[in-house]
Amino acid sequence: MSPLNTLLTALNGIGSNVLRTALTTLGIIIGVASVIATLALGNGARAAVEANFRFLGSDQIQIDSDLELKNGNMQVAGKTLTYEDGLGLPAAASLVDRAEMSVNGSAKVRYGRETEDLSFQGTDAGALLGVIAQGQVQPVHWPADKPLTPQDFVGEGRFYTEAEVVDGDAACVLGYQTALDLFEGDDPIGATVWVNRKPCQIIGVLAELEAVSVEDRINTRPNEGLFMPISFAIQNLFDTEPWVTVIAHVTDESRMEEAKAQIAAYLRQQHGITQGPDGKYADDFHMTTKQDVLGAQQQSAAAFSLLLTALAVVSLVVGGIGVMNVMLVSVSERTREIGVRMAVGARGRDVVAQFLLEAVLLSAGGGLLGIAVGVLTVPLAALLNPVQGVALLDPGSIPLAFGVSLATGLVFGLYPALRASQLDPIEALRYE
Repeated sequence: MSPLNTLLTALNGIGSNVLRTALTTLGIIIGVASVIATLALGNGARAAVEANFRFLGSDQIQIDSDLELKNGNMQVAGKTLTYEDGLGLPAAASLVDRAEMSVNGSAKVRYGRETEDLSFQGTDAGALLGVIAQGQVQPVHWPADKPLTPQDFVGEGRFYTEAEVVDGDAACVLGYQTALDLFEGDDPIGATVWVNRKPCQIIGVLAELEAVSVEDRINTRPNEGLFMPISFAIQNLFDTEPWVTVIAHVTDESRMEEAKAQIAAYLRQQHGITQGPDGKYADDFHMTTKQDVLGAQQQSAAAFSLLLTALAVVSLVVGGIGVMNVMLVSVSERTREIGVRMAVGARGRDVVAQFLLEAVLLSAGGGLLGIAVGVLTVPLAALLNPVQGVALLDPGSIPLAFGVSLATGLVFGLYPALRASQLDPIEALRYE
């Protein structure tokens, strides 16, 4: 029997009951669409994790105080990580090149009759380098291929210097929108604002900024707030010693664990932490590297993807069982037809080829429709993604999903085809 005749016979068999064919392919459609949507969710989860922690460079170690719940509030456990801790870190740890420090808070900022409730950041003089490294904001309409410098973030005046940080000078840099709100178009440079009743001279205004990611521009407000030397903020805007975030820059990325050990030894000495009876230290701080965070988050994302993939595979198996069931029914209904074909010279392999081709065509049709449904449902899958609502379609998932649908047809169609080929022609001709 020629391949063309086999194909035409298979198509005729499929078309003999359109409703049954449609219901059979439905399971394959759902399974293939699930595979595509699942892979998109997994890719989106991984991309979201990387985006969340791209601010932490591969040569950086972020150091934070441990927190614990006391009386319904989160409080620092043990001693607070202080400004002095950060100042002494480069000298105490040979693998640490420098340490960036920052504190955050909120304050009432007043100029004349205008008062704003704003968030502030107390930083060192290299804060704008950190903003560039984070890659989350940029001056408005900034070309994507143009590198940034700290000066590009300054719209008027200047940023404070290291000397002003060391001296604790009352020097403030306003966000673009904050300057407009407080000064209503007047020149703010050289003016004095009151931050929680503490005078601070305006030495600069940041350029108008926007989020690098278009999706983040609705929910972020990079033009509100103010920067000031961390030493001034600690001395004037906090009633108690604030929690300082320290980012240590390591000289050799390949010796990151050694650098963490040096930092831990220094901070234990600073905080008076000694070994317990079990030989362990009850540290009141923790260190985070990009590798630490990405590793843990990627494991979670991988587990999430694996779970969804398992669900998609179950859908395909159910679809495959549906194909097998329909093919077995078809063999039973067409027993006499099979007997006639075998009586006039059809070989067993011709019968196998016909019914196997029918199963593969059913799966292929379901696979093509499943691909269309899967691509169209990727935006819906993004809404269901618990990791930032991201789903990224991988072009490679389309041939993969189609290949899986064909394999499903082959695997689940083989048994009915073999059963049909093993019928006794005489008994088949007698079948009613």
